[in-house]
Amino acid sequence: MNVTAPLSPVEISPEAPLLPADVELPAWLKACLEDMSRDRASQGECLICRAFRFAYDLHGGQYRKSGEPYIAHPVAVAGLLRDLGGDESMIAAGFLHDVVEDTAVTVAEIEQLFGGEVARLVEGVTKLSKFNFSSKTEHQAENFRRMFLAMAQDIRVIVVKLADRLHNMRTLEALGEEKQRRIARETREIFAPLANRLGIWRFKWELEDLAFKYLESEDYRQIQILVAEKRGDRESRLELVKDILRRRLEEIGVNLLELQARPKHLYGIYYKMVSQKKEFEEIYDIAALRVIVDSKDDCYRALAIVHDAFKPIPGRFKDYIGLPKPNRYQSLHTTVVGLNGRPLEVQIRTLEMHHIAEYGIAAHWKYKETGGSNTTQLSSSDEKFTWLRQLLDWQNDLKDAQEYVEHLKENLFDDDVYVFTPQGDVVSLARGATPVDFAYRIHTEVGHHMKGARINGQWLGVDTPLKNGDIVEIITQKNSHPSLDWLNFVVTPSARHRIRQWFKRSRRDENVLRGRELLEKELGKSGLESLLKSAPMQTVAERCNYQSVEDLLAGLGYGEVTLNLVVNRLRETTVKTQQTEVTLSSSPYIASPGHPTDKGSKSPIAGIEGLLYHIAGCCHPLPGEPIIGIVTRGAKGISIHRQGCPNVGHVEGERLIPVRWNPLNGSAQTYPVDIMIEAIDRVGVLKDILSRLSDHNINVRNAGVKTSFGKPALISLQIDIRDHEQLNSILAKIKNMTDIIDLRRVNAVETP
Repeated sequence: MNVTAPLSPVEISPEAPLLPADVELPAWLKACLEDMSRDRASQGECLICRAFRFAYDLHGGQYRKSGEPYIAHPVAVAGLLRDLGGDESMIAAGFLHDVVEDTAVTVAEIEQLFGGEVARLVEGVTKLSKFNFSSKTEHQAENFRRMFLAMAQDIRVIVVKLADRLHNMRTLEALGEEKQRRIARETREIFAPLANRLGIWRFKWELEDLAFKYLESEDYRQIQILVAEKRGDRESRLELVKDILRRRLEEIGVNLLELQARPKHLYGIYYKMVSQKKEFEEIYDIAALRVIVDSKDDCYRALAIVHDAFKPIPGRFKDYIGLPKPNRYQSLHTTVVGLNGRPLEVQIRTLEMHHIAEYGIAAHWKYKETGGSNTTQLSSSDEKFTWLRQLLDWQNDLKDAQEYVEHLKENLFDDDVYVFTPQGDVVSLARGATPVDFAYRIHTEVGHHMKGARINGQWLGVDTPLKNGDIVEIITQKNSHPSLDWLNFVVTPSARHRIRQWFKRSRRDENVLRGRELLEKELGKSGLESLLKSAPMQTVAERCNYQSVEDLLAGLGYGEVTLNLVVNRLRETTVKTQQTEVTLSSSPYIASPGHPTDKGSKSPIAGIEGLLYHIAGCCHPLPGEPIIGIVTRGAKGISIHRQGCPNVGHVEGERLIPVRWNPLNGSAQTYPVDIMIEAIDRVGVLKDILSRLSDHNINVRNAGVKTSFGKPALISLQIDIRDHEQLNSILAKIKNMTDIIDLRRVNAVETP
């Protein structure tokens, strides 16, 4: 793509033709430009026209892969936003959404020319365009987080991005097959569900159908043919039904605004066939009848007529007027036995409900509850965006990138179930949610102290899946606390995370206290408080790969770090804080700092050149850790131990030899290390840990799991590690996984 130089940030080129000849313009834009051309002096008054002319100048000489002028794309995007009822700033941003990325123009220049509102929208869309949602998990999670943050700041950003994606999907045939499939998959997994959550049905169904076209092209063509073949019979049958209903509604005085047949989109048919394992002939609701009336009262009167004219099918009635969907969708849905005994879905709604169903959040700008300006920023009291606020909460709760992405894809885009509190408040939860999920949605402490639940007045198990309309009452008790079993059936990420955090925190307090007691026993009680708050102690914590002194105490309490190491590091830091590799000369076990390094030696151990040696199996020392040699009584030569190993304390002084590690010099040699992991017992926890190790090229020699009912799982692993630094790094990554309660390095027993 050719990139043009930017125009002056203070004016738009007056020589640019108002009606360019090289691109086909829609009628609405032509009319706008023609009005403006009658009085060129008025160009400053029309934001939309100025944005088009600016984009036209900048994208001049640029062409899309299809060969058409690039300006055709922003024109199409602006047109989609106009059809949604977007304001001038949104439509202008549609024209300008690519100029910062594809030309030398800056956001500051956009702001100077078109104002801060347009500039913020353009900047937001530009940032979203750089996100790669099919990248590695960590990057993918970060991109999701940034996208939802941008949406919370101004929801119009994602609407502009959806329009951009829709037009790109319409013109995807110009790209290579691999790129087509990647973009189509991203569209189906991310952007179509977002359009659904925003209630923009027009975008949602077309995005799904276009993704379907490129991902399952054969199935797409087959269903397209089948739908076309049955269209004649279907339309004639629906016309007869429409005549019956139109006459009956007129008789009782219902103001019928519109009566239309809505064909089901192709991907919807395909999804139903696959999910329900049905053939095309078994899918009866290929089209639904939509009844649009004047008022909410007329909706229910029309429903009575439909049920009187045609036999309703039990269990197939849904009242989304009394209980709207999270994206504000409202309508009455019923399925009846139509002509020829075939089921027919009928939707009944008002004109305002219809606009909200078609345009979603965009209809919110047209039908504002209060007079004032458009509401585009996320408000804490705006119920239309509870799902987005929940996403922002997940961002804070779910630190593990893989878990965040999985929960996002599995839970964000599922249908919700609606239940009531005893006071009549509606709570929306993911389908399959239980009373435990409900309790944690009400408040964290309600979940932590939950004893049981009454559903519709009956005592039922806390793992009972909730259904639409259930009235749920949570019974709490001061001494009650979460159970590990809950993790086997809760479905909401927030509930699962809070249960895990409770177990971590409850054990953490005990571990911190135990760590303090160990230090107190070693260093004495006097002055310990001030020591724990000192800078040297914080340095010791960081050198032991902990963020805070409290984290270090917790690690000391449950054995992740040894008391010997903490005390030695503290002494080193206190004596010489400016040095990185310092040892205490007072220790009889530490090699002299002046010992020459044998860089030419092939042995990793310096100080025992030419002697037989082996790495002790009791402590498995690693390069980078202080070590000591012991002359064994048998024929094993020198046994190399970690300093502070319990077995060293029982050895006579004359058998101790000062040794140290030679520089690795790129050596790929590894050493076995045993670790013990205490994790929440769930299906797949070992697999997740092994996957994390595999991602960092760590070989696992042995793995074992012990489980007991209602207790955490104990996982023992022996892994191959290159040095102390690599061990600390991989232990930190495992420890950060949300299911991990405890993790420590294990020492076996060996007699030297």
